[in-house]
Amino acid sequence: MATPFRRRVLSAAALTAAGALLITGCAESQRDDAGGSASGSGAQAGSVDGNFIFAASSDPKTLDPAFASDGESFRVSRQIFEGLVGTKPGTADPAPLLAESWESSEDGLEHTFQLKKDVTFHDGTPFNGEAVCANFDRWYNFEGIQQAETVSYYYGKLFRGFADTPEDAVYESCEATGEHEAKVTLAEPFAGFISSLSLPAFAMQSPEALEKYKADEIGGTAESPEMSEYARAHPTGTGPYTFSSWNVGEDIKLTANEDYWGEGGEVTDITFRVIDDPVARRQALEAGDVDGYDLVAPADTKALADAGFNVVQRDPFTILYLGMNQEQEELKDVKVRQAIAHAIDKEALISQTLPEGTKAATQFIPDSVNGYAEDVTTYEYDPEKAKQLLAEAGYPDGFTIDFNYPTGVSRPYMPTPEQAFSNLSNQLAQVGIKVNAKPAKWSPDYLNQIQGTADHGLHLLGWTGDYNDTDNFVGVFFGQEKPEFGFDNPELFSALEEARGIPTLEEQTPKYQEINKEISDFVPAIPLAHPAPSLAFDKRVASYPASPVNDEVFTEIDLTE
Repeated sequence: MATPFRRRVLSAAALTAAGALLITGCAESQRDDAGGSASGSGAQAGSVDGNFIFAASSDPKTLDPAFASDGESFRVSRQIFEGLVGTKPGTADPAPLLAESWESSEDGLEHTFQLKKDVTFHDGTPFNGEAVCANFDRWYNFEGIQQAETVSYYYGKLFRGFADTPEDAVYESCEATGEHEAKVTLAEPFAGFISSLSLPAFAMQSPEALEKYKADEIGGTAESPEMSEYARAHPTGTGPYTFSSWNVGEDIKLTANEDYWGEGGEVTDITFRVIDDPVARRQALEAGDVDGYDLVAPADTKALADAGFNVVQRDPFTILYLGMNQEQEELKDVKVRQAIAHAIDKEALISQTLPEGTKAATQFIPDSVNGYAEDVTTYEYDPEKAKQLLAEAGYPDGFTIDFNYPTGVSRPYMPTPEQAFSNLSNQLAQVGIKVNAKPAKWSPDYLNQIQGTADHGLHLLGWTGDYNDTDNFVGVFFGQEKPEFGFDNPELFSALEEARGIPTLEEQTPKYQEINKEISDFVPAIPLAHPAPSLAFDKRVASYPASPVNDEVFTEIDLTE
């Protein structure tokens, strides 16, 4: 077993200083790599069992985070890899990681990063300015299948263009301006640039390992890509854990990086055991076969807590919404969409189907995100108002419409979709809106139907935010024409595009507040709730670093035995 490393510590005073610096466009490192205690909750270093077993809901899609977009891939990636930017503990806000500080030009085009010294990748390759630029240039030069949304989802969505389409690209160039300095130049402002770098998709990877193990040689098709040798067996980052093995369908094993630049922790060996059934995950925890699992069913949280297990909630950074496809005749009328909004009792939906800690939603971003507006139009639960609006729209007796919902899935924003459908359909029936139930298997059937066709009416979907930026929510939903919502609103699209390119948060925030008001008046969908996902752990887990964006590194776990 590897020797335990010291736990990473961030002081409250340091975080306050970081917040002040971020406002001025410059940040300094909060990572204390000079020492600290490995003990947590009274445990002494070496006195606990450092083997930690986490029940994963599936295998990761890939071990190369640049080609990942799923939670299970990112959970593993966060242990192996690190980016220039991380997040402040317990928040979605950016904080220094491999970059000790950064400065951004007033026009938002140039970003200069001061890098940590004496950091190496797991294969001994030095982390420096050239390594940073090698990663940025790798993403920019993806070609063919590498550019597919199913492969490089996040780079394509956020940076928009590649070397063969420079006219569309947000990224322009990267220059190693010193051994421990790199300057990234953008072709156009992107206010969410720094925050977006906290995504595992933009983690730093060893340039030598990427080349040696042919990371960019992807086979198959865009619909069914095949992983490279690197992505199957040689992920190489700077993080506190190194890759040991992957038995597909069974488990992934990691071990502590003895040459880690920072502070380790009490967990020295990690096993991600694949258990796809949520009931089986709970049973494995109760039997002592695993130390913890994610996405606990709302009905299980109290029973597990009463039995002495450590149930941990993430702060809500999600949105569950009722989508409305305006290709359907009835839904083209804003009065009908307003009526549906007034017909929904969000508090009843939350209390009956969603986890404790869930907040009712008034807009499509949580209140912790820049751009949240306090004075948006809200649609209080009012069945009589709903009936009045339906009559004004020409439907005094209501109407019948398809209601699509997924089956066989549990998402952070939608742990029990069948229950949510039942609750909402009963509420709609009270105002005369009858529904045709249209269940479908989550992947690929449901997502393909809702996001790729006009063959749906009302539907349940949602989102878990990736980083603290309004564009990551409303830009994703309403930034362009989409089959999911079936409307064309050039003014809204243009406003979102303009806001995305405003270089400073001070200027950008009021613009997004106005956009959120416009969306509330337009009612393209109904924001229902910000669910609070839960995790459950064995009694020996004294604390777990719950993050609203799942930025959870296992060196931060405190064990008692």
